[in-house]
Amino acid sequence: MSVTPLRALPIDELRQRTSTKWRKYGEDVLPFFVAETDYALAPAITEVLTRAVQLGDTGYTPPEPGVREAFAGFADRRWGWTVDPSHVFWTGDVMMGVVEILRRVIDPGDRVVVMPPVYPPFYDTVEEAGGVVERVPLLATGAGWDIDLAGVEAALAAGARSVLLCNPHNPTGTVHAPDTLAALADIAERFGATVVSDEIHGPLTYATKPFTPFLTASPAAGRVGYAVTSASKTFNLAGLKCAVMIAGGDAQAKVLRSLPWEVEWRTGLFGALSNVAAYSADSDEWLASLLAALDANRLLLAELLAEQLPEARYLPPDAGFLAWVDLSAYGWGDNPAVKVLRDAKVALHHGPLFGAEGKGFVRINFGCDPDLLREAVERVGALARS
Repeated sequence: MSVTPLRALPIDELRQRTSTKWRKYGEDVLPFFVAETDYALAPAITEVLTRAVQLGDTGYTPPEPGVREAFAGFADRRWGWTVDPSHVFWTGDVMMGVVEILRRVIDPGDRVVVMPPVYPPFYDTVEEAGGVVERVPLLATGAGWDIDLAGVEAALAAGARSVLLCNPHNPTGTVHAPDTLAALADIAERFGATVVSDEIHGPLTYATKPFTPFLTASPAAGRVGYAVTSASKTFNLAGLKCAVMIAGGDAQAKVLRSLPWEVEWRTGLFGALSNVAAYSADSDEWLASLLAALDANRLLLAELLAEQLPEARYLPPDAGFLAWVDLSAYGWGDNPAVKVLRDAKVALHHGPLFGAEGKGFVRINFGCDPDLLREAVERVGALARS
């Protein structure tokens, strides 16, 4: 059955938005830096939020907003993952959830493994929780990126107490293989460590490499793990605060139940309403159309780079709408995004913010109209030829 790709909104409508993507820079700049997408909301989300505004339903989030049941239904339909609803909890956003879990599973000064290049807030999150970042970079294979299992084992053997996993990985778009995740769980269990898995990009995985939720990778994963996720990246809901924390088992559920009440109260009512609508079957068709659009764009970007920036190195991601592109061949310094913004008027995310492994790289958001993506790459291509 063919799926019609979702169409992005026109640029004149997008520039009426007041979010970071459309307000950080002037109208002469094409914004491709932050993880916001350019599509209309899924109809089920628009309907529930419109109804809430009409009713003045803008108060506090209720004790049972329906988030746990909605997420459990989504996980079952999407991944065949049977989630115990009593193991699902909620908070304002994914990084809030990660911080609160880390505060419970490490002591101040404990080391936490992160795998650069990785989402920049991972570093700040570990420090906010009282931990110390232990870098174990991903292994670049030439055909993708892998978790350095030997490096993680060495870090845990030397005393690190937790692993902060990004699955799928941001910025590389890597969907980690089930056997790799199972091996990671075994290592963590051997050293009595905890794995906290950020799985916010999980719903955006392409059919070529199916997503494995960490907690399903093996029985050991359930014994050592927590997952934190949200509909916010997939459905463009970052401003409506809601994320879910999933316990791998009864012991982790007890930890999550022990969190301060304020952790749950940080959830916005509009965030809860929109996440429930996003996770409902009513939004499945919209998500299929979104994935069709993003799949076409990740391949289009490869064509555009080959045409306009032939020395750039790019592997289409397994998941998500973020491209990790090596521009070091052009001699634009450790942080090429600076020159690209100044001279081509295209805003890209700064590679070095993801770790030292990001020197010479940029991250490009391709969750947009194909013509806008073409214009941006052509601008950067003209800069390379100048």
